Amino acid sequence: MKLNALTFFLSALIPAASGSEELPNVIFIVTDDMGYADMSCQGAMDIATPNLDRMAAEGTRFTDFYVAQAVCTASRAGFLSGCYPNRVGLQGALNHTSRDGIHPDEWLMPEMFKEGGYATSGMGKWHLGTVASLGPMRNGFDEWLGIPYSNDNSKYHPVLAAEMPPLPFYDGDKVIELDPDQAQFTRRFTERAVSFIERNREKPFFLYVPHVMPHVPIFASEDFKGKSAHGLYGDVIEELDWSVGKILDTVKRLDLDGRTLVVFFSDNGPFLSYGEHAGSATPLREGKLTTFEGGVRVPCLARWPGKVPAGRVSAEPFMAIDWLPTFTDLCGGKAPERKIDGLSIKPLLLGESGAKSPHEALFFYAGTELQAVRSGKWKLHFAHPFITVAAEPGVGGKPSNWGKSEAKSITQSGIDGIASRHGGRVEQLPLSLFDLTADPGESRNVAAEHPDVVARLSKLAEPVREALGDSLTSTAGKEVRTAGLEP
Repeated sequence: MKLNALTFFLSALIPAASGSEELPNVIFIVTDDMGYADMSCQGAMDIATPNLDRMAAEGTRFTDFYVAQAVCTASRAGFLSGCYPNRVGLQGALNHTSRDGIHPDEWLMPEMFKEGGYATSGMGKWHLGTVASLGPMRNGFDEWLGIPYSNDNSKYHPVLAAEMPPLPFYDGDKVIELDPDQAQFTRRFTERAVSFIERNREKPFFLYVPHVMPHVPIFASEDFKGKSAHGLYGDVIEELDWSVGKILDTVKRLDLDGRTLVVFFSDNGPFLSYGEHAGSATPLREGKLTTFEGGVRVPCLARWPGKVPAGRVSAEPFMAIDWLPTFTDLCGGKAPERKIDGLSIKPLLLGESGAKSPHEALFFYAGTELQAVRSGKWKLHFAHPFITVAAEPGVGGKPSNWGKSEAKSITQSGIDGIASRHGGRVEQLPLSLFDLTADPGESRNVAAEHPDVVARLSKLAEPVREALGDSLTSTAGKEVRTAGLEP
């Protein structure tokens, strides 16, 4: 009887191990402040991106993909938690003075994978908490290499360098360097990514690569500096493209193509105030820090040979908050116990016949302001302020209007403070409705011609405003959760 029981116990383990071998690997590559039109396959004229173009040819290019907010911390909080960032109490961007971050009770993407038996690794910019208790090693990663916040919080800040401490570079929880050579970031992250894939080829893995570049200040290594026809910014993008190629080549070399999903996108649109050191959102309007298309609609590619249709271009709108429930769906992972806002796009990702966006509408916040809603081809902006380039775009790594306005402290919040620090000016948008199919540049307000659409989209926003709040209407959200705080 004991032998039979043991045999039964061991045989019960075999299917589980066999099944785990069928779990897909997931590689999640995110650039920082890359523009919608910075890939050759999506409009770049003088930046060569053969590896991103290869991803598009061998997978699917999603033309109407959005991030939850057009700024670093909020965007990451959105796609790693599956929530609008306002739900988890994180808006804007943390900096070296911040003592808050993602709450430990939030169920993040790396935790879902780790719980499901995956090896997990991240390298790049975390930006969800500067203290160890809120860092990546406490949120599901087996290993981590990178920086805790944006690379301009350093001696290279274009406006506020005098306020900045040395930039820490972490391996796990340990600071291994201060003020590392930023020209080596892309290469170092790529080498660690390749090493991680090689070390974990026999088991399912989740690899998260949130690149530091092309967030200002921008740097390229000697192998790429001066090689692009688009100046230093082009050099930086071409090195990121090289990185994608090295990762794809490693997956192919190790015969992992058939069970590896690779996703690529940017955390938000380009920081246009920095001119020649920023990307392009053409034909979209504005860029980073705005809820116009140029701020929140970003390049997005997905490649999984035999599963994600090759050579497909999809205009179905969805948002980065959908990746967590999608990966949970694909991997049979543990779903969050707390309410999230994302929905699985598995049918859309895999190209199932008739698959559509699972959302009736997508909602766009800037900080705590609910500024816009998209449903189908329509996008409604409620009256709101926005930041635009103040004068001629910046040059030499300095923002627009540099030297013509007094820089404000990095700790000052508010749209005026942000505009001042980064060479922008604040303008006011009236209630505006745009047909994104006919007018992706949001240049023609057709609200007066379609009052029924304005009314319908306005009504869709009401429960979101009630749940997540809206400082434009002085509404306190009933479902907003607290951010994490340093113990």
